[in-house]
Amino acid sequence: MNWKIFTTLFLAIFASMLGQGIVVPLLPVYAHELGATGFAIGIMFGIYSLSRTAFLPYFGSASDRIGRKPYITVGLLAYFLASVAYMFSRDVNSLILVRFFQGIAAAMVMPVAQAYVGEITPRGREGFMMGLLNVSLYGGLSAGPVLGGIAKDTMGIRAAFVSMGALCILGFFLCLVFLPPKKDEPLVSRGIPQQRITLFLRDPNLLGMFLFRFAATMCVGSFWSFGPLIADTRFGLSGSSTGILIMLSVLISAVLTTPMGYLADRFNKRFLVMLGGLLSVISMLFFAYADSSWGLYAASIILGISGGISVPAMMAMAVFVGKNNKYMGSVISLMTMGHSLGMMTGPILAGIFIDLMGMQLTFIALSAIMAAMTLVFLPLTVNFEALEKSFDKA
Repeated sequence: MNWKIFTTLFLAIFASMLGQGIVVPLLPVYAHELGATGFAIGIMFGIYSLSRTAFLPYFGSASDRIGRKPYITVGLLAYFLASVAYMFSRDVNSLILVRFFQGIAAAMVMPVAQAYVGEITPRGREGFMMGLLNVSLYGGLSAGPVLGGIAKDTMGIRAAFVSMGALCILGFFLCLVFLPPKKDEPLVSRGIPQQRITLFLRDPNLLGMFLFRFAATMCVGSFWSFGPLIADTRFGLSGSSTGILIMLSVLISAVLTTPMGYLADRFNKRFLVMLGGLLSVISMLFFAYADSSWGLYAASIILGISGGISVPAMMAMAVFVGKNNKYMGSVISLMTMGHSLGMMTGPILAGIFIDLMGMQLTFIALSAIMAAMTLVFLPLTVNFEALEKSFDKA
């Protein structure tokens, strides 16, 4: 295991995610000050997922053939430029354009870095290393909003943009200096013909993981979008209490992701993914039937446990498939596409369902969708253990 590369990527991702976490919760306030309507704010957030999803197939495939370092460093530099552009934005349209640009940058960084780590990870440690890497993601996103709020209250909202820029340029220089040149990367797929990322969905294992990831992220996105609304309108929670409600699920996932990754290397990965899916179903039902604020907190905690158990196991499965077919960047990008599509469509579908049948039935419907995708995941990945054994014998 090349710990120099891993540590560089870990610190760079943590810095960039911390910077993003500082800024993103403040953007609705900033957009409102510039005269944005609710619809415009929704577009501003949706355009990020749209551009990231659109460019993921290209960057994942290109990094398989060309190398990881060029895309990671350019993506981090683009994050820095986005933070500068936020400070100079004077209307809502410019904010939307910056978010579109930032979504492209995001497609270059996290999935390519995950593919890099997957490629240098020794066989049998996939779950632990991907879980450890995810600490940088969850840790940055959970700490960022708190630091962003402090920066805004003490120095103004533009200080948050400066903080994001400083953190992203730090990550850029870390990767520029400490990652080896692309010619020295351990790139197992160099020279292999390019494949359309959608072709990988013909692999039942990848299709099962993609559908599960999509459904699980739909649930998370719906909770982030409408959990605060339930907290405010039904139970009258304060802003700080609502912030804790959202933070709990992210923080718990961050705490669990490394030990659960370690467990995934020594236990049945498919069972852990299924267990995480079951807990996600239970979480959505808690949201549907909560009759007190404690019910909401319990739902958030269960949702965090769900992600902490299922994500490291599923990413370990994805890393193994990527090693097996030698298209690591494309495989990891496919998993990230499932995440992006879930975050993009989940809140939209939940909003439509809420208008048609109310909040309770919406979360019941989400639990049913999650249950269905968990059940679909099991038969689609039924040959995964046999694939692992055949690979180890080869």
